[in-house]
Amino acid sequence: MKIAILGGSFNPLHIGHAMAADTVIKELGYDKVLFVPTCISPHKTLSGLSSPEQRLLMVKVFCDSESEGHFELETCEIDRGGVSYTIDTVKYLSEKYKGKLDGKIGLIMGEEIAAEFEKWYCPDQIADLCELIVFPRYSDYSSKDNSAHNKPTGTYEGDFKVRFNKDNFKYPCTVLEKPVLPVSSTEIRSRISEKRSFKYLVPGAVYEFIQENQLYR
Repeated sequence: MKIAILGGSFNPLHIGHAMAADTVIKELGYDKVLFVPTCISPHKTLSGLSSPEQRLLMVKVFCDSESEGHFELETCEIDRGGVSYTIDTVKYLSEKYKGKLDGKIGLIMGEEIAAEFEKWYCPDQIADLCELIVFPRYSDYSSKDNSAHNKPTGTYEGDFKVRFNKDNFKYPCTVLEKPVLPVSSTEIRSRISEKRSFKYLVPGAVYEFIQENQLYR
């Protein structure tokens, strides 16, 4: 079984995440994408009014709504608590699926994340254990509402302030050919707080969850 993982805060999960996962299934031949909500990000302080448990449930309702069975929630980072490091997750999942994996686990990253991959904890080990998959996306969105933005920590610049250049990337990777939808969680949180339309920027199940739980108001 070919498994890829897509980690992140999912604050909230949006159609760009869904498209990236579906593209990996359809175009790269993976059997399953595991969505891994982070507990505490090592690179940014999260904005918004959603708890780790709410973000986990948001991902769960989305995965449960996907009828083909290719998407699955993985709770290990929130179960583990504390700061979420990808190397710990990769090692855990490699052991969990030992004997079932066809090749290395795929690690899906947006280009803005890949641009700062070398700043991650143990990037060399991650690159050795995983097939790195980078999806292009772009954003010209700039919210005037600073409260909607995550705050990068340390030397991490975050979001779309940096650009990925495959020629300068020191690790083997697969770059998807076409950009995934340029949607950002920051934009969605800002739209919700400003009482603007956001319904079609998130999967239907996520929209219902946000409405029912009055998130990001």
